[in-house]
Amino acid sequence: MIREVRPDDAAQIAGIYNRYILETTISFETQPLSAEDMRKRIEEISSYFPYLVAENNGKLIGYCYAHPWKERAAYCKTLETTIYLASEAKGKGLGTRLMTQLIKECRNRGYHALIACITAENEESCQFHERLGFKKVSHFEQVGQKFGRWLDVADYELML
Repeated sequence: MIREVRPDDAAQIAGIYNRYILETTISFETQPLSAEDMRKRIEEISSYFPYLVAENNGKLIGYCYAHPWKERAAYCKTLETTIYLASEAKGKGLGTRLMTQLIKECRNRGYHALIACITAENEESCQFHERLGFKKVSHFEQVGQKFGRWLDVADYELML
């Protein structure tokens, strides 16, 4: 089931996200988040922008949301997207269902473009976004450092 996020989802969302922080280069954050930190982020983002979760038998198995791409007023119709899935939820079409719903919600709210900022070595995510219609529009070399390695970032754009 896909539904809108609630603040009380924070602990489960932090649980999903913290694995990516601690074990992968997919997130450029380096310190895990507490449930309270995540709750604050959820409240801040979901007050203004679409934020969806996927739930299976009361357990969250994925989430996605849109948030401002840049702060300047001229960018107000462009959002950045974020999606994370629990390990057991990967490869089952859930990511596609979540993102399709998020794209629809952004379109319905009158947004014009979506940007996905992806660690370039995350080929799975790059291909996923391309299947959804996103086009690669930039590639920045060695702009992030994690686990003692320099990492590239690619931006993918979807015009709504």
